[in-house]
Amino acid sequence: MAQPNKSPVAVVTGVGPGLGGALARRFARGGYAVAMMARSRGFIEELSAELTAEGARAIAVSADMGAVEQVNAAFAAVRAELGPVDVLLYNAGGAAWGNVAEIGAEQFEQAWRVNALGAFASAKAVAPDMIARGSGVMLFTGATAGVKAGPRSAAFGPAKFAMRGLAQSLARDLGPRGIHVAWINVDGIIDIPHIRARMPNLKDDDVLKPAAIAETYWHLAHQDRSAWTMELEVRPFKEKF
Repeated sequence: MAQPNKSPVAVVTGVGPGLGGALARRFARGGYAVAMMARSRGFIEELSAELTAEGARAIAVSADMGAVEQVNAAFAAVRAELGPVDVLLYNAGGAAWGNVAEIGAEQFEQAWRVNALGAFASAKAVAPDMIARGSGVMLFTGATAGVKAGPRSAAFGPAKFAMRGLAQSLARDLGPRGIHVAWINVDGIIDIPHIRARMPNLKDDDVLKPAAIAETYWHLAHQDRSAWTMELEVRPFKEKF
């Protein structure tokens, strides 16, 4: 995917101490120049310094993925510093939890902005270079709520359904042009420090390890084009489904 003598470029959105950080580490240690995006600069600057110390090329870019202007500016900055993007890992997400009586219109819209509009704006930002090159990868972090929304997923479920629909449309449009698009249903609780603090009774077997999920993304990003995956699920072996 990369030009000769140039490291391929991966962008990871929604980078924090869980899956986003694991994805950044996996792709940086796999030889990619990595741009990490998050609203807060604290963690991504620390991780950028860590990866740089290991010999990787890594940059931190602050952006609210629910604000299109910030998304556009962030990707323009990445292109100027690292070059065209080879792999987009859209991991930004989240929403207020509640049923239709509890969720307000602003909360519903914000969930859509981060999970769906941000994904669209990010894909739109990287697609022209990928189309011109005839190769590229876009991977979107989904959730079970994007397959079957629960009663308290009045905001999160529709937002993840929208992201999934976007990924399906992109795959049908861009796949024949050499660009691999996939949506990953993360079905379960990811092992993140603040989750452990909130749910102290969790056992190791109850949660998905971020580094293990990142290996699946790495595999998807490097599948042979004769056998691409469009959707898959990852879950702890004991998770009911």
